[in-house]
Amino acid sequence: MKRIKNNQTGLTLMEVLVALGIFLVIMTMVWMFVKQSYFFQSFALEQSTSINEAQRGVETMVKEIREAMPADTGAYPIEKADKFELIFFCDYDRDVSVERVRYYLDGSDFIKGVTEASGSPLQYLPQNETTVILSRYVRNTPEEPVFTYYNGDYPGDIENNPLTAPADPATLKLIHVRLHINAIPEKAPKSFILESDVQVRNLKDNL
Repeated sequence: MKRIKNNQTGLTLMEVLVALGIFLVIMTMVWMFVKQSYFFQSFALEQSTSINEAQRGVETMVKEIREAMPADTGAYPIEKADKFELIFFCDYDRDVSVERVRYYLDGSDFIKGVTEASGSPLQYLPQNETTVILSRYVRNTPEEPVFTYYNGDYPGDIENNPLTAPADPATLKLIHVRLHINAIPEKAPKSFILESDVQVRNLKDNL
């Protein structure tokens, strides 16, 4: 009687575990790659959007500052000139009336506020201010002001002699704007710096 030997081939438990481990390592690497790709794409979009918003906001702001004029109440064209807040008057919407315009940094939000004069006699009431966020990712530090002010000696004083903030509105002739933009500062390798100079036409004398 012949003995029939039944040879069965297959994977051992150890081989299964090794294959499973290799599969898990590969899937983890793929997942990390996808995650990193998504992060960089998301960051690039956020950074690009914030820069574009800030650029449009600064372009509009520069134009409005340049056209600053006395308020409908008779107030001086510049009301406040501080490091992180600038308040002035101009007819920003071309409706004949002069509005109170306020640009300021609140945390990382760069905001524009507009107040229409109302009442009799006319007043610019704080509760009537409407605001819009121009950029959500401004990272200026306390040592890095958004607004720097200069008098009529510009350009000779641009490097070393800015006016002390809050500046006396009657002495300033030029305003330097600097926004430090970064959507994700703890991750991004570089920030975007947006700068511009603007002269107030109605305040110019020797420029």
